[in-house]
Formats: sequence, C-alpha cells, structure tokens
Amino acid sequence: MLPTRALFSRSVWKGPHIVPLPIAPVKAGEKQPIIKTQARSATILPTFLGLDFMVHNGKSYMHVNITEDMVGHKLGEFAGTRKNFTYKMSKNK
Repeated sequence: MLPTRALFSRSVWKGPHIVPLPIAPVKAGEKQPIIKTQARSATILPTFLGLDFMVHNGKSYMHVNITEDMVGHKLGEFAGTRKNFTYKMSKNK
C-alpha cells in the first residue's frame, strides 16, 4: 500500500468530489462576485484560487477566501459549525 493513498478520504479511482458551483467568467477589470453555497463537501480545486465563498455552517454563511494551501481540502473545513466553549463566571462571589 502506498503511504499517500492512506491520506485520501475517497478512493483514488473515484476522483475528487466535485460539486457544480455557479462560477461565471469575469471580464477584465471586474471583481469576481462572492459565491454563496451550502456544498460543504465540495473539494477545493486549483481553479478556485483567489475566489471568495460564503459557506453555510448550519446557521449562517461564513466568508472563506481560497488560498493555495487550501487546495485539496473541503469547503466545510474552513467554516466551523461549533461555538468555542467558555466558562461563565458567577456574579455571586
């Protein structure tokens, strides 16, 4: 078994999980509009570099800007679904 294949969550022969997203070509000088999506399981492709996404986390949409390090990961990894836990101090003391 090859050590790199152990890192894939999906079989190599199936390929990446690609979801059709509404990415329209932009004319020169215009900015790409933000893409709203609920497809948290979509694999980030090299063609997404520099794009802005609004990824749904179950309650609201979170802003995600795609960088070079994110290629190969899933969109949902960058939009957390849980709140940070904090202890609440009582006011009676």
